[in-house]
Amino acid sequence: MARVVRFRHHGGPEVLRIETVDVPPPARGEVQIRVKALGLNRAEALLRRGTYIESAVFPSGLGLEAAGIVEAIGDDVIGFVPGDIVSIVPPLSMVRWPAYAELATFPAELIVKHPPELGFETAAAMWMQYLTAYGALVDIAGLLRGDVVAVTAASSSVGLAAIQIANRIGAIPVALTRTSAKRVALRDAGAAHVIVSDEEDVGARLAAIAGSNGVRVVFDAVGGPAFEPLTAAMAPGGILIEYGGLSPEPTPFPLFHVLTKSLVLRGYLVHEVIRDPVRLARAKAFILDGLSDGSLNPIIAGTFRFEDIVEAHRFLESNAQFGKIVVTI
Repeated sequence: MARVVRFRHHGGPEVLRIETVDVPPPARGEVQIRVKALGLNRAEALLRRGTYIESAVFPSGLGLEAAGIVEAIGDDVIGFVPGDIVSIVPPLSMVRWPAYAELATFPAELIVKHPPELGFETAAAMWMQYLTAYGALVDIAGLLRGDVVAVTAASSSVGLAAIQIANRIGAIPVALTRTSAKRVALRDAGAAHVIVSDEEDVGARLAAIAGSNGVRVVFDAVGGPAFEPLTAAMAPGGILIEYGGLSPEPTPFPLFHVLTKSLVLRGYLVHEVIRDPVRLARAKAFILDGLSDGSLNPIIAGTFRFEDIVEAHRFLESNAQFGKIVVTI
């Protein structure tokens, strides 16, 4: 028996319940871990509300990131033994492999073993944000030293990961944030420049920062009317990678800028990296190297107890956090 978080209908954070259930042993090719920490992601709030790319099957679990200790291994699993300290690369389906639980089971190929000194909270906070940012900036855009990269929703865990990755490569990260409340924190987190979109002319600021070369890479989680000033400031042949859709307003297609500059506008899901063993191996090596040399360092916005999962989700949806929300068990 183990405690798990489930919900039986769509809604706000209050629909989440902690229930005690029987947990079956891991199947062939799976590893079961005793979870010590969870990393929260906006995708979990979307699943809970019924607006995610995956549909809940009630009663539904949820959760994409965890770190803990190997409890049991299924048949045909090699390289792991009970007691190993591990974390989880986010699975393709959180309904099939939910992480919010005292005992959670995942495909063995998504289990990563690492030194205990990494710490459970840090380990639970790293894979989604760094894989998402790496896949876009390095794997797809081929970010280079000296490139100007504009990062929207910059105070999110993925936005902060993108800033750190850009700095590790030697690119110039420009953070976009709605209000000035997080301006200093973003500079302290490594942003070379910060643009407050509610108070400044985004296009003019980007043009002033990038100069005649323009912004080669835009990493956007928002969409909406910002597409116009973002693409106006882009370099010829530049690429805009869209991985979200936070804006409630329609997203115009910037036809003039796309045509005159031969721009690439590309949708992106981290799943395309996770499901490709070669790309995933490259990403894992880059991230683990960055954690080892200190150039990558997850920023924790707040830590909650497992029993306070509802409050953790309320904080997640408040947009007040700066970085990753972690839940400990």
